[in-house]
Amino acid sequence: MSEETRSKIHLVMGGRVKDPRGLEFENLDQMDLVGVYDNFEEAEDVWRGKAQLTVDDAEMKYVVVHLHKLLEPDLPEEE
Repeated sequence: MSEETRSKIHLVMGGRVKDPRGLEFENLDQMDLVGVYDNFEEAEDVWRGKAQLTVDDAEMKYVVVHLHKLLEPDLPEEE
C-alpha cells in the first residue's frame, strides 16, 4: 500500500488510572472507548474535549493511541 493511501487510524480512550503520572488503567471493563478517527487532528480535538471534561479528576486520563503504528510497526516515521 502506498504512503498516500495508507490510513492513519487513531483511537481515543480514557479511564481511571492507578497513578496520575502513569498509564496503568484500573478497570479495563469500565474504559471509555470514545472512538476511532482517520486523522490525528480530529482525534486530538476529541481527546482535548474529553480531557477537559475531567480536568478536576487527576485519576481520569484520556489518551490518543496511534493504531496505525501498532498495525504496521516496521514502517518508517513520517515527518
